Amino acid sequence: MKRTGTIITLLVIIIAFSAGIWYIYSKDKTNPVVFQTETASIKTIVKKTVATGNIVPKEEVLIKPNISGIIHEIFVLAGDVVSSGDLIAKVKVVPNINSLNSAKNNINSAETQVETARLALESQKNIYMRQKELFDKQVVSANEYDQALLNYNQAQQRYNQENVLLTAARQTFDIVKTGTSSGLGAAANTEIRATVSGMILDIPVKVGNQVIESNNFNDGTTIATIADVEKMIFEGKVDESEVGKIKENLPLEITVGAIENKKFNAVLDFIAPKGVSENGAIQFEIKGTLNNQNATFIRAGLSANASIILARAENVLSIKEALVQYDPKTKKPFVEIATGSQEFQRREIELGVSDGLYVEVLGGITQQDNIKVWNQLKPAGVGKSW
Repeated sequence: MKRTGTIITLLVIIIAFSAGIWYIYSKDKTNPVVFQTETASIKTIVKKTVATGNIVPKEEVLIKPNISGIIHEIFVLAGDVVSSGDLIAKVKVVPNINSLNSAKNNINSAETQVETARLALESQKNIYMRQKELFDKQVVSANEYDQALLNYNQAQQRYNQENVLLTAARQTFDIVKTGTSSGLGAAANTEIRATVSGMILDIPVKVGNQVIESNNFNDGTTIATIADVEKMIFEGKVDESEVGKIKENLPLEITVGAIENKKFNAVLDFIAPKGVSENGAIQFEIKGTLNNQNATFIRAGLSANASIILARAENVLSIKEALVQYDPKTKKPFVEIATGSQEFQRREIELGVSDGLYVEVLGGITQQDNIKVWNQLKPAGVGKSW
């Protein structure tokens, strides 16, 4: 038994010794870590944030009728360019029976008043002529003659006024019945004309559609939408986490998905003072006026992305963000500069504008310095055993 135990103990010692020799051999066989280096370069660094939205006209004008009726004829199409005053459509008036009867009754009443005033005028005229004849013969006094003349003039004035009211009643009847009147010219008609110059963006009505006039109780039916397509803006939204970084008058770079390989410059000129909750996040509306120097036609409503330029550094010394290390205590940035073969020296640096990949270096290194890649990736297969 003692001999067997001694043999087992010797075997354990031999196995442990062999394992230690193999471990030392494996460690000596492992290749040492070789750090690569990179140098600084001259780049243009742009710090920006992105907003999504649409391209829309700066101002859109809705053309509405000043009288209710049915679309009789349309003279333009979407995409046509019109000038202020150009004819867009005609409206055929469908008279309201109650309004028509009321207007007709007003005419009858006005005709009665005119006839009454005419009879009164004839009576005063006769009285005046008799008084004048007697006054010429010096039979009546001057006061009696003056009173007769005054009554005659007043009767003449009342007759003229009643004629004016009759004409107005007839014009009202014509407007209710046909939508126009010969005595008013362009003030009351069924022709719908452009109020501004621009392009017709949309005609939401068709011939035969009923339209309602714009008044205090109704916005009215839109017959056409007109806008100046040379004055377009970007209208989008940014998240509340980004709104604190932006301010008015910052430059924008607009990219439109439907227009490839083109960028449009703009200026941020509006940031909403109040956010709106959308899908659980607070969004702030922004607007930027496009500077379309190339006169490229941009259709209203196209989706677009706006890169808001927060900061820009042109042709500056820069390095990759991955090369920068930070002191755990002071939080100051530094890099390690090669001083020999796999020998490095720490050097503090001053940083400027960063775009997330590259960062501007304001001081601390030169373009000739070799910077240690301290967090380099291991080659595939290293450290694996098969």
